[in-house]
Amino acid sequence: MKEWLPDLGWYSITKLIEIEGFEQFAAHVEKEAPNRFKDWYNELTPEEEKLPLEWKKLDAMPFQKLLVIRVMRPDRITTAMDNFIRKTLPKGDSFVDCDSTSNFNEILLSAYLDSTTVTPIYFILSPGANPVVAVEFLATSQGVDLKHVHKISLGQGQDVVALNKLEIGHKEGHWVMLQNVHLMPIFLIELEKKLDEFASEGSAPGFRLFLSSDPATSIPIGLLEKSIKLTNEPPQGIKQNMKRAFTFFTKESFEDKDPKIKTILFSLCYFHSVMLERRKFGAKGWNMMYPFSVGDLRDSALVMNNYMESNAASGKIPWDDLKYLIGQIMYGGHIVDDRDRIFTIAFLDNLMNDGLLDEAELFPFIEGKNISFKCPAPNAYDKYIEYIETECPPETPLAFGMDPNAEIDFRTGQCLQLFGMLQEIQPRDGASGGGGGNTIQEKIVEFMHRVSDEASLETNKLNIDDINSKISDE
Repeated sequence: MKEWLPDLGWYSITKLIEIEGFEQFAAHVEKEAPNRFKDWYNELTPEEEKLPLEWKKLDAMPFQKLLVIRVMRPDRITTAMDNFIRKTLPKGDSFVDCDSTSNFNEILLSAYLDSTTVTPIYFILSPGANPVVAVEFLATSQGVDLKHVHKISLGQGQDVVALNKLEIGHKEGHWVMLQNVHLMPIFLIELEKKLDEFASEGSAPGFRLFLSSDPATSIPIGLLEKSIKLTNEPPQGIKQNMKRAFTFFTKESFEDKDPKIKTILFSLCYFHSVMLERRKFGAKGWNMMYPFSVGDLRDSALVMNNYMESNAASGKIPWDDLKYLIGQIMYGGHIVDDRDRIFTIAFLDNLMNDGLLDEAELFPFIEGKNISFKCPAPNAYDKYIEYIETECPPETPLAFGMDPNAEIDFRTGQCLQLFGMLQEIQPRDGASGGGGGNTIQEKIVEFMHRVSDEASLETNKLNIDDINSKISDE
């Protein structure tokens, strides 16, 4: 058995049998049907397969099946938990997908509608993000004159300017955007006090404060607690990344495009998703961690659109020019390793050619692997989003041209990180000894018992006092 099940997996099984209902699990794995358990263990997606023997009943008990997946195939637990949330919670898809079908402007609008004069909107910057453009777009859509949107990039001597603009915004209802606030942590203490003053005085209803900074430990906790915090990190998974990439383009601008441009733009969203998602494979994906961002997608789409329009008369698609500009300049501008650059160009060669216009396969090297994801025929904007949702296969390294086993390492790491975090956030009594103390829930039960006992003692004491008083009177 040890030749196919790691020692850690067996040790985990010996702990699993301590849970009610799993007492016979270890015996079944070791003696009853080791070969059938081995076959289940070697499945690419064991969370979707029935367990051997009587344990197939766990398909009707999804949480209990999660326990088996956790101890035997920890690399699949995050995917299994996604499926569990989707199937068991009301509107479970919304918890997993979150806002992947919304572009950043829509998300910012939602945050703005939730904001007030005393709740700043705080942008935590990611590579390539430019919230200034999004804030200006929001201001225009809300009828705010851009002359009343004050943008200050903090640095030496800019704190005086920032305070002056804050006073104007507070009194006249203007918008103020302070950029790179992490560069002046001392000023942020004064800013927090100033916001408290504004709250007590009452600002003009139109006043809004926007802040932006790199992730930093110097930001005051009070300021963070006041704020609505936004970031533009890519979601996890090829499907979610494709939806986020595609919805970056507005419906209005997309519908007017030539059918060929629509097709190439869809493939470009797939390419962008691959470039982002390969980072999770570590050295198997990229030899270095490159800061690819939605800005690269935006610029590539702009260049592609301009080239297509300039070559519209000839009817030919300048594939070589597009591949060079996208692979060597837009995305290639981040790449410094020769092997990574070779991969990027090879992937584009396989993707961007005349076959793309004939609903070509997007996933490379998938012949005979019972999986398919083709580039759809030109269609309406909403139909593309529906196609991604319904036709994109489950998460697999085959989407990147990699072996299915390539994801074992990083998914096992995800599992360890997830469960390590769950252990850290368990509420504990810090005053206890080395054992970490009881949980808060256990402390509450202990406290309630103690209160009950003390109340009982107090009642008994009162009864004794009454008896002694009567005896004295008599």
